[in-house]
Amino acid sequence: MGIVEEAHNIRVLGTGERIIVLAHGFGTDQSVWKHLVPHLINDYRVILFDTMGAGPTNPDYFDFDRYSTLEGYAYDLLAILEELQVDSCIFVGHSVSAMVGVMASITRPDFFSKLILLCASPRYLNDVNYYGGFEQEDLDQLFNAVASNFKVWCSGFAPLAVGGDMDSVAVQEFSRTLFNIRPDIALSIVQTIFQSDLRHALGHVSVPCHILQSSKDLAVPVEVSDYLHKHLGSESIVEVMSTDGHLPHLSSPDVVNPVLIRHIQCDIEENC
Repeated sequence: MGIVEEAHNIRVLGTGERIIVLAHGFGTDQSVWKHLVPHLINDYRVILFDTMGAGPTNPDYFDFDRYSTLEGYAYDLLAILEELQVDSCIFVGHSVSAMVGVMASITRPDFFSKLILLCASPRYLNDVNYYGGFEQEDLDQLFNAVASNFKVWCSGFAPLAVGGDMDSVAVQEFSRTLFNIRPDIALSIVQTIFQSDLRHALGHVSVPCHILQSSKDLAVPVEVSDYLHKHLGSESIVEVMSTDGHLPHLSSPDVVNPVLIRHIQCDIEENC
């Protein structure tokens, strides 16, 4: 096993000719796709991995400078595809990993046949003529809460992000993977994500994009999905799902899986 495979805990499942890459968002790991994977492995080869800093990864590999911007994660994704000799894939990215896929596709569009962007945002801060959902004061409070007591912050953030109470299975699962992140690494990742602004890059995207969004999402307002649709340089479509929360593939798999599978199987011109 190569260093890239070992560092990211890469798993390849299924025997299909077409390749799907599943990339998880912050606070989770590759296990978040457990409800979707069984529906794919009979028809596709599925690549799963943990992004650097996620709980199952070795924290010694986390380079704070490299991951101070999302480009560091995009280079990791390209390294994974190169290591596995992937010529072309369908990329499914949740939250920050959706934007990581966008950045990687700008550098190597030949690696991607399409991008499926689940609850993605190019910028979380509100700006002139842009509604990202947060003011700087909100983010400063968030960073201070993570820094002062990570465990307490996790307990409050998990139900808000998932859209359920602490007793729900989805909240408990998200809490488990969130707790697994080393606190100083979690703070660094949160700062990188919420201070990022990738609006300038959207026009350079040439790969078709399928934008899927929860109708109620603490982290990403529905307006953001419309912004992506209007500003991406490639063909794109938007589908807003009747789901509550930022992790609908974990909290509402019965709703989300059929939508994801439909967009995996169809092309934009087929009116998914």
